[in-house]
Amino acid sequence: MRKRNWLIALVVVVLIAVGGFFGYQRYGQSTTSTTTTSSKVRSDSAVKKDINTRLVKTEVKAQSSTTAALKKTAKSSSYTVNNMYTKVNPYGTSPLSAKVIFKTSSAAKVSYTVVGKSSKTSISNSVNKYTTSHNLTVLGLYAGYNNTVKIKVTYKSGKVVNKTIHLKTAKLPTSLSSIKINVKTANKKKMVVGTGNAKLTFMVRTTISGKNQSKNFTFGLDADGNIRWYTTKPTSHIFKQLNNGHLLIWTKSNSSNSYFDELVEMDYTGKVYKTYKFNHKAWGKAKGSKKQNHNQVHHDVTELPNGDLIATVSDGGRTYVEDTMIVISHKTGKITKVINMKNILPSKFYTKYNATSSNKYMGKKDWFHQNSVYYDKTDKSLIISSRNQNLVMKIDYKTEKIKWILSSKPTSAWPKSYRKYLLKASGKISWPGGQHAAIVDPTTLGKSGSLNLLIFNNNVAVGTTKKSLEASSGKYSEGVEYHINEKTKTISQVGSYGKSLGKSNFANIIGSNRYLSKTNRLIDFGWLNNGKSANIIEYDTKTKKQVYNVELSNLGSGGYVYRAERFSLYPTKHSYGINE
Repeated sequence: MRKRNWLIALVVVVLIAVGGFFGYQRYGQSTTSTTTTSSKVRSDSAVKKDINTRLVKTEVKAQSSTTAALKKTAKSSSYTVNNMYTKVNPYGTSPLSAKVIFKTSSAAKVSYTVVGKSSKTSISNSVNKYTTSHNLTVLGLYAGYNNTVKIKVTYKSGKVVNKTIHLKTAKLPTSLSSIKINVKTANKKKMVVGTGNAKLTFMVRTTISGKNQSKNFTFGLDADGNIRWYTTKPTSHIFKQLNNGHLLIWTKSNSSNSYFDELVEMDYTGKVYKTYKFNHKAWGKAKGSKKQNHNQVHHDVTELPNGDLIATVSDGGRTYVEDTMIVISHKTGKITKVINMKNILPSKFYTKYNATSSNKYMGKKDWFHQNSVYYDKTDKSLIISSRNQNLVMKIDYKTEKIKWILSSKPTSAWPKSYRKYLLKASGKISWPGGQHAAIVDPTTLGKSGSLNLLIFNNNVAVGTTKKSLEASSGKYSEGVEYHINEKTKTISQVGSYGKSLGKSNFANIIGSNRYLSKTNRLIDFGWLNNGKSANIIEYDTKTKKQVYNVELSNLGSGGYVYRAERFSLYPTKHSYGINE
C-alpha cells in the first residue's frame, strides 16, 4: 500500500513538473470532478474602472532633451557631407540604431547601406525626397563592432558623392550574447528579406514578471543569425507594427517593477510617441490567495483601422481570467468598449470548466485563454483564438453576434442554438488543439464570404475533443492554413507544415504561423524541450522545403520565443496578415 501511495505521489509531481513556463498541467481529458462557479458576469463599467487605461507623457518628457538636441543639430549648418553628425543609440534603448545628420549646399536625395558580413545581409534604405537637410535613421548595425556605413548623395544636377562612415556599437548584453543561435538552413535567394534586405526575423519574448527574472529582450536576426536590432526596454508578448510604421510593445513603467503596465508606441530608434498606462492592481485576488497577478494585457493587441487598440485582458474579478477584450481610444487612452466572452458563449463552458489548471492564476478559472485577436476590415469583424476551448471564432465587432465557429468539440457538446454557427469540414482537416495566433491570408481579404485562415496548431487536446484530435495530441505541432466558405459554413484545409518534424517539434504552448508572401510562411515552434529551445522555420508552401531554419537555445528564464515576426526596419505601410 505504501508503495502504491508513493507511486501515485510521484506521478502527481511529474505531471505538475511538465507544466512548463505557464505552470500548466498536461492538457487532455480532465480526470477530476467538475466544480461549478458563478455565472455572474462583471459589468463593463467595473472592468473599465479596474483597468483604468489612460495616456501619460512620462516617457515622452524623459526623452524631450534628446529630441530637442537632435532637432537643434538638424538645423545646424555645422554638419556637412564631409563632417556628418553621428549618434549611436540616440534614445538609450535601441543600441543597434543610429542617427546621421548633415546638410548639403543644394537639394539632394540620399541612400545608405550598413555593410553586411556576408551576401544578402547588407541593409539599405533610401530617402527619395530632394532636400538640403538630411536626418538619417540608420538601423541594422552589428553589436560590438565598428560598422561600415556607405552613404550615397545624389544631387538634382546628377552629381553623385559617395561617403563612408563608421559607427561603433557596444557588445550585446549577457542575456542576449548567452543565447545559442544555430542557423541550420538559409536559402537567401528564396527567403523573404524585403527591399534593401531590411526585413529581420524578430523573436518576441515571453518575459514574465518578477524582479529576479532574466532580462529577456526582444531582438531581430538576419539570415546569418546575427542580432541586428534589439531593445533594452522590457517587453512581454506584445511586439506589433502599427499603421504608421511604429512599434507597439507591452513594457514596464519602471524596469525594476515586478509587473508590466504600459503599452508604448515607439520607433526602431527607441523614440517614444505615446504611452498607454494601465492600473497594475486591477486583477482581484482569488478567494484565499495571498498573491495577485498584476499584468493586464496577457497575449495580444491589434490596431483597428481608426487607430484605436483592441487588447486581450481579464475582467478584474475574483473568478475568471483571460476571457475579455477592451478597446482603447488612441486619442484619449480611455476604454471605449468591453467585450466579455462570457456574454457570447454558453454559460456551462465557464461555470463547469475544469480541463486545465495553472498556478499562474492563483485559483481563478482560465476557461477561455484568449491568445489572439484579429480584425477583418472587410466585414468589420473579429477573429478570436481560444486555447482552452480549442476554438477559433468570428464575431461582429459592433453587435458581438457570432458569424462562425471552428471548434474541436463534438457537436453534441454545443447547445442546439449554437450549432448553426459550427463550421463543417469538407474533406480531412487538422482540428485545432490549444492553437495560437489566428490571422488571415491578406490576399483572400475582400473576397465576399471567403477567406483563408492561418493558425499555429499546437495540437493539444484540451478537455473533450473530437477523436482525431485526441489521437494526434502531443505527437507534433504544425502551421495550418484553412479555406473557409463563410456562406456555406464549410472549412477545408489548404496546407500545413510541421507534422513530418514529429515530436521533436511539438510545442505544448505558444507559437505562431505568419504569412510572408504568396509562397512563404514563417512558423515559430516557440516552446520545445520543456522550454529549453525554440525553432523558427520559413518554408515554401509549394515545394514544402525549408528556406530558413534557426534553432535557439539557452534562452533564459521566462524568455521563450512567444511569436516570430518578419518585419522591415523601414516599414512603409502596415498590412494585416503580413505585418502581424
